[in-house]
Amino acid sequence: MVSEDRPGAGGRDGARTTAEVEEIVGELGRYLGDSPAISLPPRAYTSPEFYELERSRVFGRCWVLVGHSDELTAPGDYVALTVAGEPVVVTRGHDGALHGMSPICRHRNMPLVEPGAGRTDAFTCRYHLWRYGLDGRLLGATYMRGNKEFDPAACRLPGFAVEQWHGFVFVNLDPGAEPLAPHLGRFDRETANYRLDDMVQVASWQEEWRVNWKIAVENAHENYHVMGLHPNTVALITPRGGDMDVRVDSPWATRLRSPFTEPMEPGVLPLRDEQRAFMDNCCVFPSGSVATFADSIVWISFIPLSIDRTQVRGGVLLPPAMLDGADRDALRKEHEASSAVVNAEDRDGLEAVQRAIGSRFAGRGHLSPKEPGVLAFYRGLARALLPG
Repeated sequence: MVSEDRPGAGGRDGARTTAEVEEIVGELGRYLGDSPAISLPPRAYTSPEFYELERSRVFGRCWVLVGHSDELTAPGDYVALTVAGEPVVVTRGHDGALHGMSPICRHRNMPLVEPGAGRTDAFTCRYHLWRYGLDGRLLGATYMRGNKEFDPAACRLPGFAVEQWHGFVFVNLDPGAEPLAPHLGRFDRETANYRLDDMVQVASWQEEWRVNWKIAVENAHENYHVMGLHPNTVALITPRGGDMDVRVDSPWATRLRSPFTEPMEPGVLPLRDEQRAFMDNCCVFPSGSVATFADSIVWISFIPLSIDRTQVRGGVLLPPAMLDGADRDALRKEHEASSAVVNAEDRDGLEAVQRAIGSRFAGRGHLSPKEPGVLAFYRGLARALLPG
């Protein structure tokens, strides 16, 4: 698509680049140099054209955390969602492998499955009953033998790259994407004694927030806000004004380390002293994170539904030793209830920001030295959106 006011301004990937978009991207480029400690231009959160660029260059090319393998244990299990407007389904195939694909029938573009999770042997289009396997192959097309130009063997659902890292499931809409796991080496090393592959997901949630995805991700990249939005929850275990250590290992991976007010008590895992004194958050660009929290792991992912709506997906994992003899349902309710309280506090604050960000008086704010993670996110966004 080409801008009407700037002939030829379309990017190589077809993304629309108006003068406004070019200005925002130019401001992003400044974060790669002598970074200004200042927030993004307000139009970065409200411009439809800029959001289309993000859909193409960020969510069309990057690894998105969509769930945990405990939701995809048996052949036929699936998780369906949308990623920046693109329908996606991830399945556990009969071959035991994970498959990511577009669940849109190749006949007349009927969605094969609605967002959610479940189990099926095949996907059948409710429009004309075409059937597809768990790997996207066409299994049957009713009354198509009379069309000599139709080749059933060449008809299959478009595939996406899918990767499982220690149980966490990522999807990339680019089927030729570079593997993610090699970029997560630091977290591999630093969490080896967590035995992530053995951990069990005991709770999960899906929420919809009326907020641009970047506002949610920025918030997750700093603890400066906990004294304001979480005075009676997170602020009780995180010191006011605690410093954050930021380590950027690749365009995909940033590790944020934040102190607890007091070290967590010894538990069932053989953790080092620093692991009980600090929370490590592995942020996978653009919008996923996996955080250590004493003997538990909390993951969260902010996936855009539209320019001002974001699906928040997350879960809590515990080591098997903590589940022996435990009431699983009670554990689920406990963790989901506590997560819901914190999420509601964030949601209330961030939706207020979204309502205000479109004001003609909204501006760019100077960032605190307590917000280095936000600048790291901006640099990742700049690398993803700048041409080249």
